[in-house]
Amino acid sequence: MFPLAVVTALAMLVGWFPLTSIWGQQSQINATKAQIASIKEQQRSLTQQANASSTQSQALVQAREQYQLVQPGQSLIQVLPGLATGVVAEHAGDPGFAPIVSPSSVSSSTSATSQITSTTHSSSNFFNRFLHTLEFWR
Repeated sequence: MFPLAVVTALAMLVGWFPLTSIWGQQSQINATKAQIASIKEQQRSLTQQANASSTQSQALVQAREQYQLVQPGQSLIQVLPGLATGVVAEHAGDPGFAPIVSPSSVSSSTSATSQITSTTHSSSNFFNRFLHTLEFWR
């Protein structure tokens, strides 16, 4: 009985340890193959995009849409979105006319909605507005 147990134990040691390492290596190989397949799919997609934008007209469209570039002699005009509610009508056209919010009026808690505080000025002169924004100097 003892020789049979020794032979069985040796067979298990010889067979089990190499098989577990082979099994682990095979799972690593399968994972690597899946990554390679994914990367090849991304490469095919990027190659198609590169071929589609290889023409000069496509490159110009992409430069205008993604990078806001224009050709020499052209000018870029951007239309800003509408203003939020609560903004004084005096400053409705240009956000540069809105006064700067003082740090003391801002609450310490953060909330999803913010209120825009503004004061009306009797003069719309640039110099007066500039001096008014430098309140911390007073």
